[in-house]
Amino acid sequence: MKGLVKGKKKRTFVQTVALSALVLGSFLLYTPPSSSVYAAANDNNVEWNGLFHDQGPVYDSTAEPTSAQSVTLKFRVFKGDITGANIKYYDNADGSFHVLPMSWVSNDSTGTFDYWQGTIPASSSEKYYRFQITDGSATVWYNANGPSTSEPSSGDFYIIPNFKTPDWMKNGVMYQIFPDRFYNGDSSNDVQTNAYTYNGTPTEKKAWGSSVYADPGYTNNLVFFGGDLAGVDQKLSYIKQTLGANIIYLNPIFKSSSNHKYDTQDYMNVDTAFGTNSNLQTLSSDIHGTANGSKGYLVLDGVFNHTGDNHQWFDKYNDFSSLGAFESQSSQWYNFYTFQSWPNTYSTFLGYNSLPKLDYGASGSPVRNQIYNNSNSVAKTYLGAPYNIDGWRLDAAQYVDAGGGNGSDTVNHQIWTEFRSAVKSVNANAEILGEYWGNANPWTGQGNQWDGATNFDGFTQPVSEWITGKDYSNNAASISTSQLDSWLRGTRANYPTNVQQAMSNHLSNHDITRFGERAGGDIWKTYLALIFQMTYVGTPTIYYGDEYGMMGGADPDNRRTFDWSQATTSNSSVALTQKLISIRNQYPALRTGSYMSLQTDDTNQIYSYGRFDTTNRIAVVLNNDTVGHSVTVPVWQLSMQNGSIVTDKLTGTTYTVQNGTVTLTVNGHYGAILAQ
Repeated sequence: MKGLVKGKKKRTFVQTVALSALVLGSFLLYTPPSSSVYAAANDNNVEWNGLFHDQGPVYDSTAEPTSAQSVTLKFRVFKGDITGANIKYYDNADGSFHVLPMSWVSNDSTGTFDYWQGTIPASSSEKYYRFQITDGSATVWYNANGPSTSEPSSGDFYIIPNFKTPDWMKNGVMYQIFPDRFYNGDSSNDVQTNAYTYNGTPTEKKAWGSSVYADPGYTNNLVFFGGDLAGVDQKLSYIKQTLGANIIYLNPIFKSSSNHKYDTQDYMNVDTAFGTNSNLQTLSSDIHGTANGSKGYLVLDGVFNHTGDNHQWFDKYNDFSSLGAFESQSSQWYNFYTFQSWPNTYSTFLGYNSLPKLDYGASGSPVRNQIYNNSNSVAKTYLGAPYNIDGWRLDAAQYVDAGGGNGSDTVNHQIWTEFRSAVKSVNANAEILGEYWGNANPWTGQGNQWDGATNFDGFTQPVSEWITGKDYSNNAASISTSQLDSWLRGTRANYPTNVQQAMSNHLSNHDITRFGERAGGDIWKTYLALIFQMTYVGTPTIYYGDEYGMMGGADPDNRRTFDWSQATTSNSSVALTQKLISIRNQYPALRTGSYMSLQTDDTNQIYSYGRFDTTNRIAVVLNNDTVGHSVTVPVWQLSMQNGSIVTDKLTGTTYTVQNGTVTLTVNGHYGAILAQ
């Protein structure tokens, strides 16, 4: 949401699994003997640095199984290191743990590692699994949080049969647009100064590029610059061709008095300042078309927790001939809201009287029918013809509730379960992206609600603290490289793999300070962040202007107008964004491949990690220091063979693997993408 709410709680990276993750980090600095074959033995000691499993295509036979598909799992250890391995899984069907012995199946191509394998039988029930690895009398446990000496009680890997997240979301790059500030494609629909008043305050029209703050006598939420849907349509070639992004996410576009449109007045009509419903149809068609680049996808912002107080259902200002809930207790919409003392005391979103909360009532209630159940409901109308949008981003989704409550309870989860069924009945491949600032597992961990969430917790915050030394609210907060790695591991473990791959990874958005602002205008920090964003697990989400390092503080300053003089590859950051998206599109391993930490060097601020699948092995190296460093990358962990060639996709420079490593110099606040 929205420009009205600040002060979201900051996550601390310290988790219950931090100790084991940090211990793992120390092992990742290990360099093998020059032969690159580790001489492990059955010596009652499991070598942690050889252990690996995730649910990438090398280690998991079926990433999104149906109830009829078994799942074959591989686990990696040093060659000859262990005497046995088991899969231990919990099955929701019987509420019990089951143990499956694994057997040796093969070595890797370098002869450094053994692979052990086991198969979990097919069924329709949800399961969670971990591994038990033994070398004589020694036992190590392994799950998504990494290795540990004692059996873990959380952080297991998921198997959720019949849970599918959209492939286009996993494989795409999203571009977020705040419509009023992107491009003015039709000046005839511009909101002029004093065009109307809302709650006694008039509108103000300002010139493109000027301050977003209102002049005296006006208010920030009623400052307009003229951006519209026609403008987005006219700039699709920039988004889809110049940059290469293929998913457009629009902040709210429906009728509303404010510039941010999070106070909806009419869900069924595009706001006249942005155009018409016909403009939306055209935009959707052009996004899906290939005239301006590859096929694209459109996600709209669904503000379903509350309406504006001037919505017809509420009608606080007598704008409609019908009687709204604020006007009469006999209103047909009276039960759409919760009044403690009619008419002036009612449940609101976070105390804003202009945002009365919708009361979803029980299953089958009028509000549920209007929002998602009926064939002409809001959600279904835009998913179907003639709009054919591809998904909903759910604003303030944790708060949706019945009876004026604040959500995050059984009713909230019931609503989103019903919402998923309704949405998927229209388009099985539609995306459901929930806004949440913490651990969104309650909505994504059972496969029956959201496909993914806004990844403040698992990307935005840790990346900001590592690179800029600031949290996303621009407060001083710095973490080391090893702390970053621990934080990322812990937050990945919160989600099934297909959810991780559909999480929205943004550097900035409309609710937080701009990344460029937190970086102090240092464009090299933006370069580093973009390299990280385009090679990490999840859907890269570019908030318009972040590709060139747009500055901006807290709301509304984070919603400045787009500077179109920067929108060309003559801008080095835009050119880098284009190259990174092209690289990401070239390698499925960067989208749906495994993720393996390789190095956490706190002294030199070097972080490297591998992305790989059955076709490609890629080592990403990030240098968060202000100066360049020579870095020796342990690519033997990725089974890169000695004598093989890797290419830095950013520079074209080639390197030869020697003694299981690649050595290169990486500039300060920059990186390398070493692919083979």
